[in-house]
Amino acid sequence: MRDVVAYLARSLVDEPDRVTVAELEGVRGLVYEVRAAPTDVGKLIGRGGRTVRALRRVVRAVGQREGRRVELEVLAEDE
Repeated sequence: MRDVVAYLARSLVDEPDRVTVAELEGVRGLVYEVRAAPTDVGKLIGRGGRTVRALRRVVRAVGQREGRRVELEVLAEDE
C-alpha cells in the first residue's frame, strides 16, 4: 500500500522526486507519513482539504480490507 500512496502523491505535485512516504506503526494502527516540498503540500491537501480527504478514504478502505486501522498524514519536508 505504501507504493500506492507514493504513486498517488507523486502524481499530484510539481516536484515528485521530493515526495517520500514513511510507514510507521503507531499505537492506534499504521500511519503513512507523506512528506513533500513545502510548495507542494497545498496541492496534496487541495482546496478545502478535498484531496487529502480522498487520499485518506482510499488508505482507510484498503486498511479495512486488511483488518487494520490506517491513517495518512501530510507534512512539509524539512529544508
